Amino acid sequence: MTDAQISDLPYRPCVGVMLVNTRGHVWVGSRLDRDADAWQMPQGGVDPGETCRDAALRELWEETGVSDRLITIEGETAGLIRYDLPHDLVGKVWGGKYRGQEQKWFLFRFHGEDSDIDIATEHPEFSEWKWMPRDQLVANIVPFKRAVYEQVLAELGAKL
Repeated sequence: MTDAQISDLPYRPCVGVMLVNTRGHVWVGSRLDRDADAWQMPQGGVDPGETCRDAALRELWEETGVSDRLITIEGETAGLIRYDLPHDLVGKVWGGKYRGQEQKWFLFRFHGEDSDIDIATEHPEFSEWKWMPRDQLVANIVPFKRAVYEQVLAELGAKL
């Protein structure tokens, strides 16, 4: 795709979840569809007619097996945070329909046990997971999403 074709594409409506344990560490999973370490927090698209909050709770459940009864909602970003995909991925991801994502992020406090987390879900996205200290988060994320994670930490990090 050309630069002009890419710039004409819309952003995919999306949500992200910063799941934080009682020590203030952030849940990250290593994606199954990447060769190198590609840690990320849970995220996914907003279905038609779905609120961002409901989408965040659904994505959390679908990707980690954590239900809403094991979390409290402690914050959300004021607006949407956008990122563009690298040009070589635009035609491969989401059928080439989007140039990137615009995301509403939520901070959820986890009150369960590690054994309550199950990434072997119906449609697994992660090969492994861990709790990561906030000061290691941005450096361990795929480069094209680092600015998003910096913004999420700037808005929600004080509540960790």
